[in-house]
Amino acid sequence: MAEPGDRIDQLLAALPADETAAPLARNWLRHLATERRLAVHTITSYLRDLKDFMTFCQSHLGRPVSQAALADLTVPDFRAWLAARRRSGRSARSSARALSAIRNFYRFLDRTEVLSNAAIGAVSSPKIAHSVPRPLSEPGAAAVLDDIGSLSDDGWVADRDTAVVTLLYGCGLRISEALDLNRRDAPDGDSMVVKGKGGKERLVPVLPVVREAIEAYLADVPFDLKPDDPLFVGVRGKRLNPGIIQKQIRVLRGALGLPPSATPHALRHSFATHLLSSGGDLRTIQELLGHASLKSTQHYTEVDADHLLAVYDAAHPKARGS
Repeated sequence: MAEPGDRIDQLLAALPADETAAPLARNWLRHLATERRLAVHTITSYLRDLKDFMTFCQSHLGRPVSQAALADLTVPDFRAWLAARRRSGRSARSSARALSAIRNFYRFLDRTEVLSNAAIGAVSSPKIAHSVPRPLSEPGAAAVLDDIGSLSDDGWVADRDTAVVTLLYGCGLRISEALDLNRRDAPDGDSMVVKGKGGKERLVPVLPVVREAIEAYLADVPFDLKPDDPLFVGVRGKRLNPGIIQKQIRVLRGALGLPPSATPHALRHSFATHLLSSGGDLRTIQELLGHASLKSTQHYTEVDADHLLAVYDAAHPKARGS
């Protein structure tokens, strides 16, 4: 399986850009990695969106994309790309994210005074239906943690999978944050530093059960992991691909009768929702999740509406009839 860096090189090589436009993409990626300090997975996603955009433009224009073509694209050209994505079955959320990536690319080109194209700013983002995070129930989350290790006959792999999902649920990490950890980042106390979106670091508390799960995995892993090596590795000793954990949870939700919304990211939602149910305040949960805005965290108030109404009924004087 290709490493993330190899995947970036492959995508760059496959860009349908001529000799004037290809360096612009490389410079943008270098900016994302060194100045924005985005995760490799995020950069790969951005580059995949740029490749999709340029592939459409090549077909749309009848030639490989040039720097001049990027400057001359019009609002109808950008809308035609979004319409093509819609016809191919891409979701509004996926296209909104892709448009955001292309806007970022054009902002970089404008800031570096390479070219300017005001048309991209006049393109409306696809409307996304408001969705509320769907967490697992507390018994459902516990079942995932208890049973995921049973899917592997290899003891250290079972310990690894258990450690990963325990970290997701016990600390509220994104799967990319968990799998980007290196051996030196493994917690040896009651807290750990996690690098989130944009390279921003945050301190998260670590429950004993999380620390013990990681220690059990490290005691069994058959590779001599150095401080700068990945913390979680696959069977070849390379950094663990998130698809492995995603597949294991898909298998597990079928065995346990969990809903389709049961994914690795649902464990992060569950962490936040269950904290809220237990009396945690939104500001604290915002810090733990690494949300830049409280607006993102406020979605959990909708998830836990039943609990909040129950608290209201039990505590508010008018609800008690007094």
